Amino acid sequence: MKTLPLRRALVGAVALGAAVTLVSCSTTAGGGPAPSDAPAGEAGPRVAVSYDGGILVLDGDTLDTVGDFDSEPFTRLNPAGDGRHVLVTMSEGFQVLDTGAGSTEPAELTDTVFEADTPGHVVRHGGKTILYADGTSDTTIFDTAELADGDLPDVETIAGDEAHHGVSVLLEDGTFLTTVGNADGRSGIVVRDADGAEIASSDQCPGVHGEGTAADEVVVFGCEDGALVYKDGEITKLAAPDQPYGRMGNAYVSETSPIVVGDYKNDPDAEGYLLDAVTLIDTAALTSTVVPLPDGAEYTFRDVVRGPDDLAYILGTDGAIHVLDPASGEITDTWPVIAAWEGPADWQDPHPAIVVAGDVAYVTEPSAKSLHAVDLTTGEVRASAELDVTPNEIAPARG
Repeated sequence: MKTLPLRRALVGAVALGAAVTLVSCSTTAGGGPAPSDAPAGEAGPRVAVSYDGGILVLDGDTLDTVGDFDSEPFTRLNPAGDGRHVLVTMSEGFQVLDTGAGSTEPAELTDTVFEADTPGHVVRHGGKTILYADGTSDTTIFDTAELADGDLPDVETIAGDEAHHGVSVLLEDGTFLTTVGNADGRSGIVVRDADGAEIASSDQCPGVHGEGTAADEVVVFGCEDGALVYKDGEITKLAAPDQPYGRMGNAYVSETSPIVVGDYKNDPDAEGYLLDAVTLIDTAALTSTVVPLPDGAEYTFRDVVRGPDDLAYILGTDGAIHVLDPASGEITDTWPVIAAWEGPADWQDPHPAIVVAGDVAYVTEPSAKSLHAVDLTTGEVRASAELDVTPNEIAPARG
């Protein structure tokens, strides 16, 4: 495998981020009472929801709109990791949205941008936020807490080798993992220590995509024929039961669970984006198992999350949240929430999505222009709101 050069530079975010001025349609603070344990005047949780040409910020308890901002036609929303800010993928890079969660400040789409050529994945781990630029394969890293402090964070830039749709992970001891690929495809990962020396590498991961850090900082990357697991300085390839194609493309993790839940596809010629099984990767035992879902419970990459008790919550095309116990592979509960739905024609098209903040799941229902808050301890719908726009991407901020 070709060696990736490691060049690190400390650069201020002011230098990185070109100022982008966007017009705010509304920055009205409020939207319902703060939780009883929040100081007077301090906002509770918030939810950011993208739509065609804009971003809403909603009160996480009442689902009232507290901010409405112009944006590009399609934007992705990524929690920054500090419980307050969201990173919006714009054409210039990652723009900072301040939801105001847990503060007395109104929501604001700031003019701070972490510049990136074709911004891609955002990873949060160990107090760091890691940004990946597909157009250069460069990785930008900053201390997550510095956003919450209101400061412009200093960043560390790790130069990539060849541009590709990739992702990077930084462990607490400085170990750096990043994907390897080029314009023709992606083949694996390389791992380096804090000084840049190579620890391990693998080119046995065709189409590498998706990552997750499980308990004890074991990292999993998805492949078109299985997965790579980085553990204790070594990389292990876990082959999918279906060969030559058994793809895991997204990993849904809890950092207190050794089991990774991955999406799973075994037909490379299948049309559309709906899937009907998940893969369970046990990073302690180094095993993988494919679990079919109940009939009518197909899903897309937007429809799986981890929540209370390290369980997985899958929003199916039947409109229900299916509770999966990763340890047993069993569906333990099913909660109807929205109307049945069909898969999107394109992955960017609005279709139902689920995200989690604590014990609450937020579920979009684009066909009804609605958003629902669901108690994941009971399955009860706590609140619902009909929006004036069609929701697409969603990101929570707990405050």
